[in-house]
Order: sequence, then C-alpha cells, then structure tokens
Amino acid sequence: MHSVLGRDKVCVVYKAEIRRRNKQQPLSKPLNMSTELNRRAFVKGALLSTAGLALTLDSQGQNPPPASGSISPAVGGMPRGKISNLEVSRLLLGGNLLTHYTHSRDLQYVYRLAEHYNTDEKIMETLALAEKHGINTLSMHNPHHPMSVLRRYRKERGGKIQWIICPTAQIDADLGFYKKEVESLLDDGCEAIYVWGVHSDALVAKGKIDLLAKAVELIKSYKVPAGVGAHALDVVKACEKEGIRNDFYIKTFHHHDYPTGPKPDQIKGAYSEFPGYWCSHPRETAEFMGSISKPWIAFKVMAAGAIPPKSAFPYVFSRGADFILAGMFDFEIAEDAELIKGSLAGVKDRSRPWCA
Repeated sequence: MHSVLGRDKVCVVYKAEIRRRNKQQPLSKPLNMSTELNRRAFVKGALLSTAGLALTLDSQGQNPPPASGSISPAVGGMPRGKISNLEVSRLLLGGNLLTHYTHSRDLQYVYRLAEHYNTDEKIMETLALAEKHGINTLSMHNPHHPMSVLRRYRKERGGKIQWIICPTAQIDADLGFYKKEVESLLDDGCEAIYVWGVHSDALVAKGKIDLLAKAVELIKSYKVPAGVGAHALDVVKACEKEGIRNDFYIKTFHHHDYPTGPKPDQIKGAYSEFPGYWCSHPRETAEFMGSISKPWIAFKVMAAGAIPPKSAFPYVFSRGADFILAGMFDFEIAEDAELIKGSLAGVKDRSRPWCA
C-alpha cells in the first residue's frame, strides 16, 4: 500500500483507517479459540510470521548487570531506564495489536483475525500479563475505543501500566484540536506524550519544523515528558539541528537481513510495506543516534513480524537503542520478556552509551 500510494497519500489512508476503526463497536464475543493455542501454531498458521519460528531462549532468567544509566531491575527481573523522571521498562508493550492495526502487508484478513482475538477482555488480560513480567509501560496512538479499554483496566482492574501516547489530531498553526487531545490524555492520567511519527514525517518533509516544535512545547508546558516519533531519520536530524527540546525519540530501527527485506534499489522513502521496511537506512540511523544523548525508544524492530525477536532484540540494543517497543500477543509476552533480559545481558560493547 505505502510504496504504491506515496507518503502523503499513505498518511491520508492511514488516518482514514484509524477513523473507521474508532467508529467500530467492540466485539460482543471472542472467537472460540483453544486455550492450548501456542505462539508457534498461531503465528505460523494464522499470521504467517516468522517471529516465533526459530525462537529459543538464551537466558534462563538471569538478571543482566546494571548498565550505565540504568536503575535497579523491576518486577520479574526486567531492567528499567529513565525518561526524564519516568521509570520505564527496557521492553515496552506496543499498541498496534491492541488497536488491531497489524501491518500485515496485503493479508487483509489478519486485521479481522486480530480484532476477533484481541477482544476487550483479552486486551486487559494482556496488560496484566505484561505487568506480571515486569513491563511497566505501553505506547500507542489514541483511537477512542482502545483508549476506553485502557481506562477500564486502570479503574476496574487496578492496572498500573504507564502510558506513552501519541495524539492523532491534526497539528496546525493554532494547535486547537491537538491541544484538546493532549489535555484529554492528561486527564486520563497519561504519563508521557509524543508527536506521532506520521505527523512528524509529514511536517519535516513539508518544511514545517516550526509546527513540530510548537507541538513539543505544548506537551512540555504540561510538565510531562515530550517525545518525537519518526520513521524518517530526517525528522531526528531536523529536531537536533533546530534545537527542538523534546525529551526522547521513538524511532524505527531494524536490520534488512530477512527474506522480504528491501534491496538497495527498493528503498525510496522512510518506510514501505511492499517490500516491508520501516527503517530505510539502519546503519546511518545507528551512527546518527550515537551522536544524541536523548533516550531512544526503538520501534518496528521486527519489521512488523518479519524478523524473529531473537535476531531483532540483540541487534537493536547493541547498536544503541535504550528501549524496545514491541507489539505482542498475550502468548508472546513471557518469551519476549525473557529474551529481552538475555539480550541485555549479552550486550558487551554498545555503539552508543546508555542514555536512559
């Protein structure tokens, strides 16, 4: 879709898809899926992903030694870092599977499959399981119904997982609608807010870095950590050049060594689902991020399921990311949490100091 339509049209289509999903009612019943369904069977038979096919755990649960900039391990031995005054687990729960936006290329049925599996109840079970394994933060955009589930999880289940959310309201000169969404998120208890990567990419591409700066300053005015999301490295470069005062970055990062990864002549922009890539130049990304001391949350580290986590996680940590944001179904959380701890323990020489 992205490579055919082009970046600007992708933003329009993506936003239309979000609006469509926001209007949908929650499912009344989950599918009658066997409780014996495991990660390998589900991913191979349903999602056709390679993420779990070769996964064997390197770690037996040992806690990695504290890294420079890290703090004591949290529940379940999950290490944490700091973004401003916010303590954040090194592994964050991504929101796309919770909002049913699976990035499944042209396999359209997978969206419905995720929707039927991740019911409201299943989402709350997933959040509780994440907390059990030491994941204390999630990050997603703010569609209406999934946000209502997050609120219910806190109110009805006593959930403590922190939120780092990006508003999807348009960023214009007066920031009217954007400000309303920021304030609504803060009223709900959101702990940190960042500018959506789709917005950041478009603003920088159009030379409207001043609007990006205004959005960051608006967020900071409420005394919460303010971040910038990006698919394009040009966004990070522009922010640093212009001295934008964001507290952290959420930037795509993954290698290209997977069967559907892009060939050099196929990289035409910041991201494209055909072929599937979200980080166009990983080596350049690692090098540039190495010059920045702000915390970096890496996302799309598995290229939306194309790279096994056993390959993705060590690659990302060894090349400088401070945190990994990963979309996970409930049955993936325990394995991925252990793998994160093993990956951190195995990192000996990072190309970038720990910045969180």
